[in-house]
Amino acid sequence: MTAPLDPTVDLTLDELLERYATLRDTLLGLELERDELAARIKAALASGARAETDLYRAELKVSRRVEYPVEHFREVFGDAAALEVATIDRRRAEALAKAGDLDPERLRELAVVKETQSLVLIPKTR
Repeated sequence: MTAPLDPTVDLTLDELLERYATLRDTLLGLELERDELAARIKAALASGARAETDLYRAELKVSRRVEYPVEHFREVFGDAAALEVATIDRRRAEALAKAGDLDPERLRELAVVKETQSLVLIPKTR
């Protein structure tokens, strides 16, 4: 691995471009490898395996996001309500329900919860 550029060294524009391209290509390769490794580790953890090193323990963190499918929302609440919340922003839809403009129970029934899993490294040296 090369050291960061010395600001006192004058490089030509072509040399700067070459260095930039090298760093970009290296980072893209490392990010691709990291993503592939993360996918394999997450799959193993999801199947019940455990993974740890001397420094880290891997865990899956599950995040949930509530969404309302646009077409179904429009069918249930109508065009005007669908237009009012446009992209069916969860906070705005829930605010309309709280204000009494939408039926809160029907809104809850419409909700779709999406889960995402992220790989979290827990330091063991706390």
